[in-house]
Amino acid sequence: MPMVDIDWLSDHVKLAEDLSYEQLAADLVRVGLEEEMIHRSSVTGPIVVGYVVDATPEPQKNGKTINWCHVDVGDAFNDKDEQGNPVPRGIVCGAPNMAAGEKVVVTLPGAVLPGDFRIEPRKTYGHVSDGMCASERELGIGDSHDGIILLREHGFSEDEYEALKPGDDAIALLHLNNPILEINITPDRGYAFSYRGIAREYHNSTGAAFTDPVKQLNRVVPDIAAAEVDPSYQPDVEVEIEDDNPIHDVVGCDRYYARAIHHVDTEARTPNVVRRRLIRAGMRPISLPVDVTNYVMLDLGQPLHAYDLDKIAPPIVVRRAHEGEELLTLDGRKHELSPEDLLITDSPNGERSSRILGLAGVMGGMYGEVTAETKNILIEAAHFDPISIARSARRHKIPSEASRRFERGVDTKLQPAAVQEAVEMLTRYGSGEASHEPKDLDNTVKPRDIHFKASEVKRLAGLDCELNRISEILADIGCRLGGGGNGEFTVAPPTWRPDLTQACDLVEEVARLVGYDNIPVVVPSAPVLGTSGLDATQRRQRWVANTLAEYGLVETLSYPFVGDEDFKAFGVDAERIKHSSVELENPLAGDRPYLRRSLLMTLALTVQRNIRRGLQNVGIYEVGRVFLWDEQAPAIPALPGGVRPSDDELAALDAGLPEQPTHVAGILTGDAEDAGWLSEKRPVDWSDAVEVLHRISDRLGAQLRLNQADPDEIGPSWHPGRSAQILLPDGSVVGTVGEFHPKVNAALGLPAHSAAFELDFTAVSSSLEDAPVQAKPISAFPPVHQDLAFTVPRSVTAQQLQDVIAQAAGDDLESIRLFDVFTGAQLGEDVKSLAFAVTFRSPVKTLGAEDSEHLRGVIVEQAAQLGAQLRA
Repeated sequence: MPMVDIDWLSDHVKLAEDLSYEQLAADLVRVGLEEEMIHRSSVTGPIVVGYVVDATPEPQKNGKTINWCHVDVGDAFNDKDEQGNPVPRGIVCGAPNMAAGEKVVVTLPGAVLPGDFRIEPRKTYGHVSDGMCASERELGIGDSHDGIILLREHGFSEDEYEALKPGDDAIALLHLNNPILEINITPDRGYAFSYRGIAREYHNSTGAAFTDPVKQLNRVVPDIAAAEVDPSYQPDVEVEIEDDNPIHDVVGCDRYYARAIHHVDTEARTPNVVRRRLIRAGMRPISLPVDVTNYVMLDLGQPLHAYDLDKIAPPIVVRRAHEGEELLTLDGRKHELSPEDLLITDSPNGERSSRILGLAGVMGGMYGEVTAETKNILIEAAHFDPISIARSARRHKIPSEASRRFERGVDTKLQPAAVQEAVEMLTRYGSGEASHEPKDLDNTVKPRDIHFKASEVKRLAGLDCELNRISEILADIGCRLGGGGNGEFTVAPPTWRPDLTQACDLVEEVARLVGYDNIPVVVPSAPVLGTSGLDATQRRQRWVANTLAEYGLVETLSYPFVGDEDFKAFGVDAERIKHSSVELENPLAGDRPYLRRSLLMTLALTVQRNIRRGLQNVGIYEVGRVFLWDEQAPAIPALPGGVRPSDDELAALDAGLPEQPTHVAGILTGDAEDAGWLSEKRPVDWSDAVEVLHRISDRLGAQLRLNQADPDEIGPSWHPGRSAQILLPDGSVVGTVGEFHPKVNAALGLPAHSAAFELDFTAVSSSLEDAPVQAKPISAFPPVHQDLAFTVPRSVTAQQLQDVIAQAAGDDLESIRLFDVFTGAQLGEDVKSLAFAVTFRSPVKTLGAEDSEHLRGVIVEQAAQLGAQLRA
């Protein structure tokens, strides 16, 4: 995000003398430029200018050569001799550019550099180094660590350099004591990526006088409109635009402006003020031509590119890439180009457009760049299609400062002024001679006028603004207005605001500059039309979530993406499940391109992550959608953009979409009960997951049942003997509960006996009725408690026997609970014991011994039909 330097900003707008960065941030926030951070230097002094009196090279045993130097740091900081006279400090310096007679930056004992690096006297290489000569990186003002800062080469003029005295405060000299404001820019306001744009916004916020630098520059730009008509006119370079593959029918380049500068001293030093401003903006000074183009981009918002004019073979052709073409960019990376990429090319050996100079609006290529040998420079300023630039920058993963501006929209009238500023700087600092025959290939279209009713401000924003106030605001942001007598305007938006295309955009601008805090707060009425609040499915979903949370499980949300590793971990056939899975065209992660068919696959990754971070007892759940692709579903139609699809097209779209039911799933690992002074710890097993399921069933009144089916029906992810299908009363399978297969636990790194469940909530909810429940009157008669233990064949489930007991007891049954399951040799092979705690209570009388015995007999008689016998 852009950095805002008060010193630079003051070039374009009148600032208060005592303006603080905090106040600047508040003023910019008022008009929508959000404060990101105020960066303050962590450097503390003493840091001063030093004069190298002598520098004696001393070769070392390790092959390195150090310099033993005496540096004059001013009388206030120099050492004292025996008579108390100041003498230069002794400093060890290993920098290769250290030399006697240079003025350097010296950090003295007590100074603190970035990273909390404290300077203290220390013995090294046989000397006591009483300070340190600093490099740019050590001071945090640049990336260079090739040598120490030589102030002679730091951009000071000769007079400024001569005025530097030993002991001068280097913190103020290098602006290390100045903070800088970082702001956040919304994507629709690309003009604010420049000091010109930020100054305009500060003017809009405070009313401070704003001077548009572009107006001043345009006064001295060569007027070539008439000259270009003359056949004898010879521009600096011939340029052609040839776009045979426009994106959305928008030509990739609609303006290309190029101007030459001759006899430039490319090795001239960049002025200190330019270097300092670039560094504070987060850019590294490189050379005068590069620094100038970067400076103009930051100042005005127009990215520029400098070419070695003598290496360019005209004509320059702006075109789309051809299939199979490659480009080696300035960062040393080779890129395979796409036919959507927009290129800058030239024509060596008469072969038109055969050599690629750069990826338009993103990054230049290795050929044609300005070097120390360059004498003649061609400055390019163009206007490119934002979508073309954005796609290329993302496709090749090379976002640049230029692409950030182009993809947000650059002013279509800015190019001549931006080149003029660069030309003036290169002629002033590099002794260049500017050409007056630039090439301007301009195919830009004037922004469309907007019909605007002033009453829309009241209707859309609720602001009572006078007509004159509205027109003043629109004129102040650069719009040209016509009409207005009846409250209606014809508004021509400025070329630097491509985001202003509709009347509502103008309303937003008025609201922004009047002040969002002035918009009245009105609570909208919410008329009740039909039913309101949560529907039955939503209420049930909340009940389930609350029930799981009350049991101690924590709700999590996971990304719904799965891949081969997940299929393998859960032991499923990857090839089979892929055919019924939704595959994403552009997945966030290449190894997980499918949408999940089961919540447990993604939920298990959350459990795995927690266990790897030291949390062993994990109990989590998720309520979310799964995506079930039907291989027989019709193909999804490709619908046109920008228009509402017809009802038939929407129906065809819905028919091709995958089924997306809501599931609820949970995983429990580690210990179900911690050890205490009254109990021992108990690890999680299948019974904990079954208990969770019973609580969900009871809360919903769903009467869910369990069926311990064959392992082939349960699936390879589940333990073959400790898992079961979840059934509705009609026998439909709606989920699975139990323990994971040991192989799944091993693959995921989960503890043994990790338990889980997954339930098709959509199917369960649709099976429930919304009819009100009739409450039974509470019986005033005493209960009768009995324990009934039956021996049954192992094939008989506890649920089957419990249903028989309930049916036999009829209305006199109050509750029934299974409290013991026993198997053993004394019972016989294929036999088990099931013990139930049963409570009888009659609604009409007190149950006596005869009544209890009668109920007991009926239960035993009907249980015998299942092969159950009452144990003595």
